[in-house]
Amino acid sequence: MKTASVLLSAIAFFTAGCASMHGPAASGTAVAQTQTCRPINEQEVAALFERWNGSLRTGDAHKVVANYAERSILLPTVSNQPRITAAEKEDYFHHFLENRPSGQIDFRYIQIGCNSAFDAGLYTFTFDKTGAQVHARYTYTYAWDGKQWLITSHHSSAMPEKK
Repeated sequence: MKTASVLLSAIAFFTAGCASMHGPAASGTAVAQTQTCRPINEQEVAALFERWNGSLRTGDAHKVVANYAERSILLPTVSNQPRITAAEKEDYFHHFLENRPSGQIDFRYIQIGCNSAFDAGLYTFTFDKTGAQVHARYTYTYAWDGKQWLITSHHSSAMPEKK
């Protein structure tokens, strides 16, 4: 139930309009500015996962963390600790990468907003070093930072039921 409400909250956030209030409008006057929305399509959102997955294959935790916005959160698959800072994310990925993981999307649902995108679904990680697989749920939220699309939140949790 908790996962469903988090998912619904994220969808509501990303389906909100593109208008943003700045300057005098924020203080109650009727002047509003609209922000420019960076276009993206579903294939490009899917490619953002492939970019992240490719950085996993490098084995370099720093390259993986480069996919995340400075202000972002990682709720990882195989750790109970939320990762907020780049150093915390690097620490997680340093250990995660030891078994040479690679992700494969099994099911996805993409939603696009103004300078934001949402990709949620199911994926399977295969660990080349051990041959083990982990089936998990995922949610990535992305934001355009003016130069590139970056992950602003990433949640991954192992599936509760065995296949």
